Amino acid sequence: MLPRTIDLRVASFADLDTRTFHDLLKLRIEVFVVEQACPYPELDGRDVEPDTRHLWLSDGDTPVAYLRILADPGDVARIGRVVVAPTARGGGHAARLMTEALAMVGHHPCVLEAQSHLVDFYARYGFTASGPEYVEDGIPHTPMRREPTP
Repeated sequence: MLPRTIDLRVASFADLDTRTFHDLLKLRIEVFVVEQACPYPELDGRDVEPDTRHLWLSDGDTPVAYLRILADPGDVARIGRVVVAPTARGGGHAARLMTEALAMVGHHPCVLEAQSHLVDFYARYGFTASGPEYVEDGIPHTPMRREPTP
């Protein structure tokens, strides 16, 4: 049996078909709302912004990992909603998505709100804590920033 190919996909909201957007939201909700027991407004309006880029890894038609890149004021990129399906964890998918996302961000500052237990993971990509830890939905978070590279 041949190993499965996990494909990278990138799209703006306008380029997402209904089924794909449904499946991406399903993954986000399964992890952030159900698994982590954090009822919060998952649909925050930022998915549909013209400059938002959705990146995901797909096993066939099934998303196994996802993140989005938002355009914040001041030419700052914001990475968020980084998620890997429980059945796909440990396969390097988050690392692959971060590498792709940062290649897209290029030489611009980038921020994210890391769940605090993942600070070391994001530090591997040049992010450093940019503020004090805070608790959101019962989960400690740390704001992080990556400065532009020359």
